[in-house]
Amino acid sequence: MATAAPRHTAPSDAHERALFVPFARELAAVAAAVIRPYHLTRIAVDAKADATPVTAADRRAEEVMRALIMQRFPDHGVLGEEFGEHLPGARYRWVLDPIDGTKSFVANTFLFGTLIALLRDGRPILGVIASPLTGHVLVGTGDAAWLGDTRVSARACPRIEDATLLTTDHFAVGRHHDGPAFEALARRARLYRTWGDCHGYFLVATGGADAMLDPVLSPWDIMAIVPVVEGAGGRITDWHGDDPVSGASLVATGDATLHDAVLAALGPPR
Repeated sequence: MATAAPRHTAPSDAHERALFVPFARELAAVAAAVIRPYHLTRIAVDAKADATPVTAADRRAEEVMRALIMQRFPDHGVLGEEFGEHLPGARYRWVLDPIDGTKSFVANTFLFGTLIALLRDGRPILGVIASPLTGHVLVGTGDAAWLGDTRVSARACPRIEDATLLTTDHFAVGRHHDGPAFEALARRARLYRTWGDCHGYFLVATGGADAMLDPVLSPWDIMAIVPVVEGAGGRITDWHGDDPVSGASLVATGDATLHDAVLAALGPPR
């Protein structure tokens, strides 16, 4: 098992927090206003080059967020899942996933959300997990996390046998990592469910679940999650215990002892 990555999210200073947290909430609100009317409408689904689904709701929500960022902070960069890079060399860069969990969205479930991150010098200092349907907006700054105006925290659970363990796609694990090791881990957990995508990390950060794992992810899936989980007092790494910001997978837990146990159970890189 790799040496655990240190907590690495640099807390934003008071000025940044006062400026950017309300703006991030505003971005979540404009995205939600776009997305909600499309839900339960049998919206057309297109396939992207990587065979993942995309809809008009994904594209339009990212467009309105990008436009607001460029209007309010024209010197900031943007990386979005649907429309790529803008000012990639900027010190401050917003990373957007307008609908994290498009498969859930088009299946008429509520297990999807909008992910918004702000990077400073390449590190996430602010993250948002927002639910367009429920109106929940979970904000993390690496040193704190709030659901609305209420401070939230992950829960203590040091043992796998007492844990609620989540993932997005059970079968995806075996395509990228040690499938039998994960199967054994899932069977040890008190409860194992696929309450996945960003909703799973929301549950860890708010104390509803203990571990959430994804075997392969893109930057727009990762960056917002890091300051939220860390802000709630949890621990987050990639699949092998290394820095998730430079990785392509996530293991998030509410308890550091549980995190070590989960990483040990997942086994060494194959």
